[in-house]
Amino acid sequence: MQRLGKSMMLPVSVLPIAAILMGISYWIATAVGGDNIAGVFLGAAGGALLDNMPILFAIGISIGMASKSDGTSALAGLVSWLTITTLLAPGAVAGYLGIEVDAVNPAFGKVQNVFVGIIAGLIGAWCYDRFKGTKLPDALSFFSGRRSVSIMAAAISIVVAIVLFFVWPFVYGGLVTFGEAIVGLGPLGAGIYGFFNRLLIPLGLHHALNSVFWFDVAGINDLNNFLSGTGVLGETGVFMAGFFPIMMFGLPGAALAMYVTAKPSRKQAAYGILLAASVSAFFVGVTEPLEFSFMFVAPALYVIHALFTGISLAITAMLPVRMGFGFSAGFIDLVLNWTNPMALNPWALPLMGLGWFAIYFLVFRFAITRWNMKTPGREDDDVEEFTSGAASAPNTDEGYLMTGHRFIQALGGKENISELDNCATRLRMEIVDPSQVNEAALKQAGASGVIKAGAHSVQVIYGLNVQFVKDAMETIIDSNLEVPDNLAQTQAAAADGRLVDGDLMVAAPAAVTLKLRQPVPGTVVALDTVPDKTFAEGMLGAGVAIEPSVGTVVAPADGTVAMVFKTGHAVALVLDGGEELLIHVGLDTVEMKGEGFQILTQKGARVTAGTPLLKFDIAKIKAAGHPTVTPVVVTNNKNAVIEFI
Repeated sequence: MQRLGKSMMLPVSVLPIAAILMGISYWIATAVGGDNIAGVFLGAAGGALLDNMPILFAIGISIGMASKSDGTSALAGLVSWLTITTLLAPGAVAGYLGIEVDAVNPAFGKVQNVFVGIIAGLIGAWCYDRFKGTKLPDALSFFSGRRSVSIMAAAISIVVAIVLFFVWPFVYGGLVTFGEAIVGLGPLGAGIYGFFNRLLIPLGLHHALNSVFWFDVAGINDLNNFLSGTGVLGETGVFMAGFFPIMMFGLPGAALAMYVTAKPSRKQAAYGILLAASVSAFFVGVTEPLEFSFMFVAPALYVIHALFTGISLAITAMLPVRMGFGFSAGFIDLVLNWTNPMALNPWALPLMGLGWFAIYFLVFRFAITRWNMKTPGREDDDVEEFTSGAASAPNTDEGYLMTGHRFIQALGGKENISELDNCATRLRMEIVDPSQVNEAALKQAGASGVIKAGAHSVQVIYGLNVQFVKDAMETIIDSNLEVPDNLAQTQAAAADGRLVDGDLMVAAPAAVTLKLRQPVPGTVVALDTVPDKTFAEGMLGAGVAIEPSVGTVVAPADGTVAMVFKTGHAVALVLDGGEELLIHVGLDTVEMKGEGFQILTQKGARVTAGTPLLKFDIAKIKAAGHPTVTPVVVTNNKNAVIEFI
């Protein structure tokens, strides 16, 4: 179920672009007129995504649920979807029963929905895992391996379609009854939905609940009807509007309460965490970093938060106030959908939000101080060392690599991670030995929270940039870069309170002097003169820098290419002596997206001193406004000294 919740985020992630297209279309219609060709064109483009959400679910879930992301599983999911929906279409059912189409059970008229898309995706993923290695006799060898996956998906889908022929009317009826029961309760029903929506977040199962109300599973389709402007004014948006005051204002109010109640010595650390999470909640509607900051340390506060969310949805349902979103209830979606024809009294949402800001602040402040809850900045003294002074890595390729390195170490090393994946804000992993997971070290490395969701399932809450951390961790694991597996030593150091620059003290590598060929022609300068904190303060390791005169990077010694950044601005090597060397051309050059860079090698390539690795255009780097200074650092030994010969 955890993987299913994660997999649902892949098709849901296309909703923001649909929302943007529809929002711009409505803005144009309001300002120019509904028959403006640009507005009609953009509206049709957004509708193309909304109208085909079930297919996106079938494909997305087949990818997310498969043991490995592979286009074969996606094709199998699509085959399953086409098979099931074609066999259960009203016209086909009428033919089976020998009746008129109008007499067919209405359930089959709704068979093309997200629920069936999920079933098709699960079939596609299962068939991929089960049949991707199938070997057939020589006469049929063409259909062996991955080619057999879609064939088996079609065969299994025929059986599933037969089962659904008898079962689907009852399932559909049950879902409709559940949805109608909630809708029939009016504002109370909206409140109940909002309450359970928040309570299910720790399990990641709120997506399953959302699909009943936001998509066309039970005939409600609140989200799609709102974005497409085809709903019922006064009804559509009832299951979304109440989230705006909570996400944009309520939770930031809670963050302010946690900040003012933090211990004086820890206010600065709490400020950084809570401010970033509040900005994310207000502008984008991503609340998990903030919610996970108090969800487990103060569960009573989280129940209060869930209750307030339910009350907010009930109030907006009563007023009435209606609003919807394509991604989440943040400022961006509010602005985009302000002129949506289904929007009703959107001006009331910010006003309600101010009230919720005050309520959250006062209630959270009272509860925290009254019951001494251990919210951020109020931890006991024996855990202060893990939470204070944590240096968060910068949002660059190198910063994510550093965070990934620390996460792997805190998770018990590469060998302790059997599966690695992510959703919108969290890493989702299967861990061999959960006892080796050091939660304090994970938080020290930048995690907002840690969840042990099962016997071996661990989730690390990071934020919107979690994909980059996951990619960095995969790079480290796949390239066999050494990650020090000294967790026991780290834990002992933690117990003793031994810290170095905010990090737990571990055995320092021995000092070594590397005599290397200069990888880039130019003037050598001290690393601490580089105008970038990450390099200048040695966060990535010791080394030097070069102000290049020629745009060529060559291998400074014999070794193996561990990683080449896809933008061509940096390359990492593992030298024959075990040293891990990073050569980074210019500063912030990742923003050039490969313009002016040429990759001359590939990951895993064996190189000798002088082997060309990269080419770059110095003039283009300067024209883009980036410094050309090129750091050369040893990432696995802060005591290393580099000398060019």
